Amino acid sequence: MLNSIISLIPITFLLGMLAYVLTLLANNSRLLSTTQVAVDLEAKLLKAKIDQVVNQQRLDNEKKTLHWSGFRKFQVIDKVMETDDICSFYLAPHDGKPLPPFEPGQYLTFQVHPAGQPKAVTRCYSLSDSPNHPDRFRVSVKKVPAPRDEPSAPPGLVSNYFHNSLKVDDIIDVKAPSGHFHIDQNKQTPVVLLGSGVGITPVLSILNSIAESDSKRETWFFLGIKNRSEHMMKEHLEAIAKQHENIEVKICYSRPGEGEVEGEDYHYGERVSADLLSRVLPSSNYDYYLCGPPPMIKSLRTDLEAWGVPKKKIHFEAFGPATVKKNTSEKPATTAKTSEIKVTFSRTVKTMSWNPEVSSLLDFAEANGIPMESGCRAGNCGTCLVAIKSGEVTYVGEPGADPEEGSCLACISVPKKDLTIDA
Repeated sequence: MLNSIISLIPITFLLGMLAYVLTLLANNSRLLSTTQVAVDLEAKLLKAKIDQVVNQQRLDNEKKTLHWSGFRKFQVIDKVMETDDICSFYLAPHDGKPLPPFEPGQYLTFQVHPAGQPKAVTRCYSLSDSPNHPDRFRVSVKKVPAPRDEPSAPPGLVSNYFHNSLKVDDIIDVKAPSGHFHIDQNKQTPVVLLGSGVGITPVLSILNSIAESDSKRETWFFLGIKNRSEHMMKEHLEAIAKQHENIEVKICYSRPGEGEVEGEDYHYGERVSADLLSRVLPSSNYDYYLCGPPPMIKSLRTDLEAWGVPKKKIHFEAFGPATVKKNTSEKPATTAKTSEIKVTFSRTVKTMSWNPEVSSLLDFAEANGIPMESGCRAGNCGTCLVAIKSGEVTYVGEPGADPEEGSCLACISVPKKDLTIDA
């Protein structure tokens, strides 16, 4: 009976029904396949997030376990001249124990004893390599000459001590890595790294970290220098650019030397500026990490904001020493004549009239024989943090991180009116 009924149905209809059924089966198969792909992708993303949390927890535990308080003895295991006036110092812990991970962009604090100094001197220098070396640290230090406008003044005390006195196998006192200027290694958002002169050091640490992690994070690295004589780690930077598709390295010579060819020795014959960045970058949508002298940082921050970059995306670190006030035309606002302002150092029980010719409270204290701790002398490291007991200060430079309430950074502060500080 069934066969008789089927025989009455047109063959075209049967073929149509067969095609319809096959289409349904194919669509269901594709749906199942697509669903499986989505499930697999979700599983991979979840695993990546779990791995990220686990790795971060591991790093945090290592930091807590291996971190040390105060100063620790390190041995100089190598010295490498990078340019005529920049030297890299490789340091290993004298006790042979492993080092804690650090955030790319952070610095070390050193305590040294230069000849002729009545007490130890403290300075901070940025780590110039990635954290992927658990047996040693590296800092790259520029030998600072006397100021051009004061040739009779002494050259940089600690930088010259590093270059002239510190030798391989010598022992030096070092504090654990610290600092607020660093990249978040868990993010994959695009970044622009920008260093001027020896300001290359913290952003080079960040660059090396990105390169060595095999991250695909879009990265632009700009270095601003005068010419080849200041071109630190030229071959290293060229190798990174060749080996990593996600990293663009751009070198700017502001005063190219004779025989130095644009496109071969360097990319742009001009200073690094927001105008240059706007011409080179695909857009302004990046996180920016800037390190250089205060005037450059101030100009770049202003111009980047004018270009539409949000303040929260501009991270910076200026380097000193004590250059902030001298390099700005802005006069700090005061509510009294500077000659009438009294500064009291409560612990040393001294009260003196403020001298408007000095650059900061730190300089004022040192000129009057009052000891104060200091490090970077540019508002970044926090070593000179001092409590304000009464009065107010004006900052002549922007701190790398906001100091705690009721305190100030003496290296970039001047009194606004009568002031008493805990020093």
